[in-house]
Amino acid sequence: MKKICAVLLLFSVLWCSFSWAAKPNILLLLSDDHSYPYVGAYGNADVRTPNLNQLAAEGMRFNRMFVTSPSCVPSRASLMTGRSPVAVRMGRFTSPLPTEVAALPDLLRDQAGYFTGAGGRNYHLDGPTTARSPVVGEILDRYSLRTFADRLDNIQPVQLGPADSLKAFLDVVPSGRPWFFWLGFDDTHFPWTQQGLLGAPDPAKLKVPGYLPDLPGVRSDLAKYIAEVEHMDIAIKNILNALNERGFANNTVIVFMGDNGLSLPHGKGTLYDPGVQVPMFIRWPGVIRPGLVTSTLISGEDFAPTMLEIAGVAPPEEMSGVSFLKLLQGNASFVERTYIFTARVPHGGDGGLYPNIAASVFDLSRSVRSQNFKLIYNTTPHQPVQPIDSQSAPSWLEMKAAFAGGTLAPRFVRAYFTTPRPTYELYNLTTDPNELINLAGNPQFAQVLLELKQALTEKMVLDWDFLPPPLL
Repeated sequence: MKKICAVLLLFSVLWCSFSWAAKPNILLLLSDDHSYPYVGAYGNADVRTPNLNQLAAEGMRFNRMFVTSPSCVPSRASLMTGRSPVAVRMGRFTSPLPTEVAALPDLLRDQAGYFTGAGGRNYHLDGPTTARSPVVGEILDRYSLRTFADRLDNIQPVQLGPADSLKAFLDVVPSGRPWFFWLGFDDTHFPWTQQGLLGAPDPAKLKVPGYLPDLPGVRSDLAKYIAEVEHMDIAIKNILNALNERGFANNTVIVFMGDNGLSLPHGKGTLYDPGVQVPMFIRWPGVIRPGLVTSTLISGEDFAPTMLEIAGVAPPEEMSGVSFLKLLQGNASFVERTYIFTARVPHGGDGGLYPNIAASVFDLSRSVRSQNFKLIYNTTPHQPVQPIDSQSAPSWLEMKAAFAGGTLAPRFVRAYFTTPRPTYELYNLTTDPNELINLAGNPQFAQVLLELKQALTEKMVLDWDFLPPPLL
């Protein structure tokens, strides 16, 4: 009997080792407040990112990746759960991820044997610290509501640089076990104080996106922002070198993406494309053919189910995200999603008393995007527009001064200085990629408006959204 037990134990160990060896490691590189197309690989000549360009060239480049929310906490909640932030009750910025909601790290660990960890910038899914929010923090601690750390085997201190954080994690990974590591960056979060090896670009030579006025302060802030992207590119080189040195380069799926858009008007905190469309590259040697480019619609909800399928785990039924593993494999049977859904929830504290509270702090809106059109549904349209984080930056201060002086172009006055905002905003993304011409009241697009309202209503009902849907 002892011999039989020993044989069975040995077989079990060998089987686990074999099954673990067949699973690739997963490295998530998550930049902060990073809008598409601010990487050189997207053809943006203003941004010098040779290492990110290399990563994109060695894998698949995604041209239409959209996170589920334009701020970090709800967006990251979706990346980890495969569901909308509303569905997992992360509609309050100070929420921790509910204990009963399954998330990518614990599913990989418990069902596929992965060693899981996080490092770099804080993962933001355990609510605020007690020092920062004494009342809420004390409640979270008293009721033991901070549980995200329990889903991880290892958490690296935020003081470590990105590459050092990865190396320290790899030092403690048990031999032979596949691993998942979420590595966050402080770049490109406001304030923009870092620069790459070539210094900041010349503001006068930059291309100003069409959703912003061409003002000196706008150009200055864009240059600072781009310099942060280029600073992060240095870390990408060191991370890729670390993987090569440890022998993990060929059996690791690397995902690089942003968590939400840049902190400028029309970006972070808004449901316009600069707020929710982010860069994403995935490298998987031996599976993804190098140099592939896709314009397939991908949602932040799709990340977790895709990573689970890569690890051989069936995504839970409650995940509303759709795995795009077949797309990575070049399987022609992959079916693209029809719609992308995004949600704007409160970003911080109360920020003042109504009616002076700004949309940067409190704004409730939902959006649905198809291939060519987007509907934004504003349920708190009386909140005045204000960018998140960069309210005191030259870009916004000069825009306000131009508006006060009567020199701001009408299209920007409508976008940034008209209160209340319309309840419904409808944009033709083919003819108006900057989302400045609202077609919601145009009879020519009544059928499109109805179609998107119906799609958004269904999503809100299925997610148990607390807001009233656009159709009853």
